[in-house]
Amino acid sequence: MLKVKAKTAYQKEGLEESFEIHQEKGQLFVNQKPQSWDLINIKPNTYHIIKDDQAYLVEVLEADKTTKTFSIKVNGHLYELTAQNHLDMLLQKLGMDKVATAKITEVKAPMPGLLISTKVNIGDEVKKGDTLLILEAMKMENVIKSPIDGKIKAIKVNSGQNVDKNQVMIQFE
Repeated sequence: MLKVKAKTAYQKEGLEESFEIHQEKGQLFVNQKPQSWDLINIKPNTYHIIKDDQAYLVEVLEADKTTKTFSIKVNGHLYELTAQNHLDMLLQKLGMDKVATAKITEVKAPMPGLLISTKVNIGDEVKKGDTLLILEAMKMENVIKSPIDGKIKAIKVNSGQNVDKNQVMIQFE
């Protein structure tokens, strides 16, 4: 089952329409009602749909599969869609729906230790997995890597400095 929230550019803030879509044995259901239509793919991201003797031209303008948000145009009217599957709905019910989309803005010390060296400077562009810092803890050197692609905004620690667990060491723009 897929739950979709639709909001048009003409609706006032906070107003939206929700509906549930699921497929069963090749049949499409919207809000538990079976649907039938003719769909033709005219060109990439553009479709012609005939439903109940009504024609619709649908263009997919943007599709962000990570956030499950879509911008579509139906007969010239713009709609913003947000899709949720059953796992998304469960995470939302448990209050864990914002964790996956939270933007990472800083790197914190994973444990107390001594900062051996800093491998980046303010303003550097880094890729996910690039080495940022070397932290010595329990007589072992630990490589602290970037969790994201980003730009270094601030370095809050210096080489030779002791750091505490969860102390902010680097901030991203």
